[in-house]
Amino acid sequence: MDVSMGLWVATILGLSALIAVDFFIGRKPHDVSVKEAGIWTVVWIVLAAMFGVGLLLFGESQASGEFFAGFITEKSLSVDNLFVFVLIMAKFAVPTHLQQRVLLIGVLIALVLRAIFIAAGAAIIASFSWVFYIFGAFLIYTAWKLIQEARADEPEEEFEENRLLKSIESRFGVADKYHGTKLFIRNNGKRVLTPLMVVMLAIGTTDVLFALDSIPAIFGLTQDPYIVFTANAFALMGLRQLYFLIGGLLKKLVHLSYGLSVILGFIGVKLVLHALHESGVHVPEISIPVSLAVICGVLVITTITSLIASKRQAEREAAEEAGKVRKDSVGA
Repeated sequence: MDVSMGLWVATILGLSALIAVDFFIGRKPHDVSVKEAGIWTVVWIVLAAMFGVGLLLFGESQASGEFFAGFITEKSLSVDNLFVFVLIMAKFAVPTHLQQRVLLIGVLIALVLRAIFIAAGAAIIASFSWVFYIFGAFLIYTAWKLIQEARADEPEEEFEENRLLKSIESRFGVADKYHGTKLFIRNNGKRVLTPLMVVMLAIGTTDVLFALDSIPAIFGLTQDPYIVFTANAFALMGLRQLYFLIGGLLKKLVHLSYGLSVILGFIGVKLVLHALHESGVHVPEISIPVSLAVICGVLVITTITSLIASKRQAEREAAEEAGKVRKDSVGA
């Protein structure tokens, strides 16, 4: 897709305006209701759909298909981010009325860092076509690792601060409590970070780790930097509302890791086939419609099986609890 500098500027300004409206509406710290989160989740999904349809109407059918495939993939991978966001919120004991502010700024930091990753990835791909082999192999390895982690069924771990975050805390110092929405305060004449600033940085920098697999994944669906950026932007900017909407349902998505591993493995194979094709080897390439169908199909199946498994687990636990109560009553 041939994208002019003017379109780039217009797109960034448009996204910035949407973010500003989102920030203005939610500028006052408050507990986000399910209704509010649901409305804004729908708004961001509708905006993404309108953008994709706009590409189609302007004669970019392939770009439209690539955008939807990329958006759905990034959205599904971002749901996995929410598990870590929950751990971060618990680690820093973020008050509920400040969590929406934390996520808004944290996601903005993540978007800027991802934009840098996307620019670097596009430059590397443009110069070295063999990098598709590396991306493909990495995604297949990541898919296998996800399956191994899911099968391990290990207890939930606590969030561990990365080295960058620790160095920032050591350099500037951190206040011992939250001070509303302030990011810095004066403590004994020294300017220090508030815990709110630290948790925002934790959200933003931790997302970089997720970008290590999501950026290669979307480059496996499209090599257009414009599509890669916009798909990431729309997926990330709806992430804050999604956190409040399905936060309580996350534990029910017990098969999510399996679904994501299938998607990443599939895209990894697609990348390797594309790399072989670029090298002159006659191999079949996976089209965008097929990719979109596989991604959507896997997500639907994963969600259904997760909800069924969660319901059965809840019924077993209820039966065990009832049996325990009867046993105690008989013993008494």
